[in-house]
Amino acid sequence: MQTLANWNGGGPGPWILFFPLIWAAVVIGVVTVLRRTAWRGRGRGGPWPAMADPRPTGDSPLAVLGRRFASGEIDEDEYWRRLSVLDEQFGRVGKGGGPA
Repeated sequence: MQTLANWNGGGPGPWILFFPLIWAAVVIGVVTVLRRTAWRGRGRGGPWPAMADPRPTGDSPLAVLGRRFASGEIDEDEYWRRLSVLDEQFGRVGKGGGPA
């Protein structure tokens, strides 16, 4: 009986058994690359910055203003007054404090 892994010549020999291993290595490599690049950054906006969190972070003027209001350094009237000035300067926020 002839088989694909014929050891005596005539067939492809034992090397045919390596092809499934090569395909498995390729699939594992692709999944590993995707997990380390695109899938890992999904919560932070990942490779698509348009999907990033629109809330101000770091030392931006809006973030500083929000922290000062949250800590009680300024009252609500002062917060809205300064927010309107920042809105005129940067044009990023609407009246409700969200993106325009």
